[in-house]
Amino acid sequence: MAFVVKVPLHSRYSACRPHNNLLNPFSELKVGKSVGTRLNLRAPCGRRFTVAVASNQVHSVDVAPAVEPKNVGIPIMFQVNGCTGKMGRAVLEAAMAAGLNPVPVALGGPEDAGKILDFGGKQIEVHGPTDRESILSSTFKDYPDLIVVDYTVPTAVNGNAELYCKVGVPFVLGTTGGDRELLYKTVDDSKVYAVISPQMGKQVVAFLAAMEIMADQFPGAFSGYNLQVMESHQAGKLDISGTAKSVISCFQKLGASFELDKVQLIRDPELQMDMVGVPEEHLAGHAFHMYHLTSPDGTVSFEFQHNVCGRSIYAEGTVDAILFLAKKVKSNADKRIYNMIDVLREGSMR
Repeated sequence: MAFVVKVPLHSRYSACRPHNNLLNPFSELKVGKSVGTRLNLRAPCGRRFTVAVASNQVHSVDVAPAVEPKNVGIPIMFQVNGCTGKMGRAVLEAAMAAGLNPVPVALGGPEDAGKILDFGGKQIEVHGPTDRESILSSTFKDYPDLIVVDYTVPTAVNGNAELYCKVGVPFVLGTTGGDRELLYKTVDDSKVYAVISPQMGKQVVAFLAAMEIMADQFPGAFSGYNLQVMESHQAGKLDISGTAKSVISCFQKLGASFELDKVQLIRDPELQMDMVGVPEEHLAGHAFHMYHLTSPDGTVSFEFQHNVCGRSIYAEGTVDAILFLAKKVKSNADKRIYNMIDVLREGSMR
């Protein structure tokens, strides 16, 4: 007899997913062979919004009606993706819908300098890197309650953090990569308030926390078990996600032997739709992860999975991080560097 123990999806997801009794869903995860009938991971579509690019470089986005505004300004620092960066847009939309007020200034790469964003009638001018320190300093002077949100690229992480620390502005950093040890040292030395987390999805963070607790309290519980990992992300993401690395690390502590080069990275759009079940409209932005453990004799199996369509989960988590950090700044809290676990433990999420 074999058992499949699954971590349930969000109720909206599970309602859309037929029950599959998979003894080993990875047995047919091979290029060119569809297992859509066995790996039917279809998830509902999240909120969508449209970006219209006009010839005068004004980018217009429809935003949901806002609730009562809160006294927090949010300049979205973005680079490479420019003023139409998908994560930056998602955060602006979520923040404005939550009643937060974006300041009329943002920083970007040289290709974005001079562009203007129009979000729900609020225009945001993008400045290039040449004058970013003076722009950020003057903006912080005009908006002393400012919280900066950073969704840029790994190569910009340390330079941006140094800028925020030099100016003294609190910030939420959701960008992955960079020299993390140097990053924390820079922030710690400056005593600037910051929330730093490569994973902003609250529910995913809670899952990771649960995995870490299990690994710490029950080391070796899965000794001898065979671990298989599959993750599907948009084609532009070529590396293994930080979330997968964290989960794998927990399973290793639990006794499962696994090497990172064994992760099955699904990046081909056809395979993502047919084999993994990613909705076509979310091929450009999704994160489907599955972790499958099998006992040495093959009689017991465990499956953990989390599927994310779109970017709203990260944007909403970022908004909670902004509100959390604003409270810490206002209360002059002794602790200065936080992560999303701290945000979760605060218990004040929307």
